[in-house]
Amino acid sequence: MDLRETVGELVASGREAGLQVAAYRDGRPLAEACAGLPGPDTLVHAFSVGKGCTATLVHVLAERGLIDYDAPVARYWPAFGAHGKAGITVRHALTHTAGIPQLPRALTAAELCDWEHMCGVVAGLRPLWEPGTASGYHGWTYGWILGETVRRATGLTPGQALREYVTEPLGIADELYFGLPAGRLARVAPLLEGGWEAYLAGLPSEAPFVRLVAPNRSLWTTATLANRPGYLMADLPACATTTARAAARMYAALLGEVDGVRLLPPARVAQVTAAAADGRDLMLLRRHTKGLGYFLGLPPAGGEPTAFGHHGSGGSIAFADPRRGLSFALTRTRLVHPADTTATRLADAVRAQAGTAAGRARA
Repeated sequence: MDLRETVGELVASGREAGLQVAAYRDGRPLAEACAGLPGPDTLVHAFSVGKGCTATLVHVLAERGLIDYDAPVARYWPAFGAHGKAGITVRHALTHTAGIPQLPRALTAAELCDWEHMCGVVAGLRPLWEPGTASGYHGWTYGWILGETVRRATGLTPGQALREYVTEPLGIADELYFGLPAGRLARVAPLLEGGWEAYLAGLPSEAPFVRLVAPNRSLWTTATLANRPGYLMADLPACATTTARAAARMYAALLGEVDGVRLLPPARVAQVTAAAADGRDLMLLRRHTKGLGYFLGLPPAGGEPTAFGHHGSGGSIAFADPRRGLSFALTRTRLVHPADTTATRLADAVRAQAGTAAGRARA
């Protein structure tokens, strides 16, 4: 069964509501499939898939000399240095080792969408551990730490900088956003609960993710939050709204040229995708290997340790596999339990298709 048939079967069976899958190989489109949605240009909120986009933006700016990984965040954003944070570097933020994954328990979803307010909240945090000594997923705070650094370094909002430095050069400026223009809301597919919110609700109250990272239900990364127009329009670089083909194209342009555009030179890619933090994540309570802003060796990457990318709450994912010259992205509208294997199944189908294409090329 080929990729399109597999995607169609998953939606027809009721296991999925809407799926988009896209893949590139050696800088060229390899596969694309869509079912349960109006089309491949439908926008889907993919939550933390956006962290990989933010990391990519930071690396493009670093390559241009606008950001230094080992500079204190406070060099760009002086107020951030308060309360023991003066030594936190951009590298710490990218590797989730800054020690400030927490949010105030009383924070509201409306406050979450207020950039200036949230920068004030983050500037007022105190590290929970000595920065650089451990890694714990900064689910929300990652976006403001790096996003405000980008804003101070470029004079552009994170969304504007993403457009100027990443999406416009790649021809995907209308398919990949941190915050949506109001006129694009009609293109967004609504998300549905499919086990993800129930999973969060079943976590023990003392679990770090629900106690610190998202300490009240209005901050959980659920369909309820993602279907709010105000949330979708907020410039939140911890998350992104995208199409699968745009995310796959961005990762393809990290591996090589895509229609003449390459985002980073090979040496920079090797630097930012090398293991920088490895071990038990203090917030997720599982072992994860992280590069600079990317998770390495995610299960849908087929056990390839050099593959890098980012997953999103509810099962969306995008990654690049340098060994195979392959990039892959999946967006989905039904938010599922973490044990769901659909992403791996679809990535396996893409890898099989890539192998078949390679065999035909050799013949």
